[in-house]
Amino acid sequence: MKPDLVTEGEFKGWMTWMSEAFEYDTAGPFYYRKDEQGYITAFRAEAKHMNQGGVVHGGCLMTFADFSLFAIAADEFGEDGYGVTVAFNSEFLSGAKEGQLVESRGEVLRAGGSLIFVRGVVTADGTPCLNYSATLKRLSPR
Repeated sequence: MKPDLVTEGEFKGWMTWMSEAFEYDTAGPFYYRKDEQGYITAFRAEAKHMNQGGVVHGGCLMTFADFSLFAIAADEFGEDGYGVTVAFNSEFLSGAKEGQLVESRGEVLRAGGSLIFVRGVVTADGTPCLNYSATLKRLSPR
């Protein structure tokens, strides 16, 4: 799926998938870019992301991790590639608070014919919040 370039704001120059309405409009917006260490994903924690305990809702962190999987594995999918998450595991390590920069980095452990294995860590201002791993399945372009 072709990414969209962000042209203004804090994440100017980053990429996103505006066509993914849930991850962009509802749960996000989430962003990604590639640097010398690989792919990094990020979002700024806002009031809409918080639970009653005053930290980013666990479902939001897991949705962000799922977004991050596809950014981390972007090179495996190619520009027109598409896929789905077929297995997802995560462990909560700490909470992220409103205003914090939430980021994720990870790695592709293995990419075979149709399956891609990825793992990563979500941090909030550098403090680990969520550890995750998943299996993605490549699909034919739509």
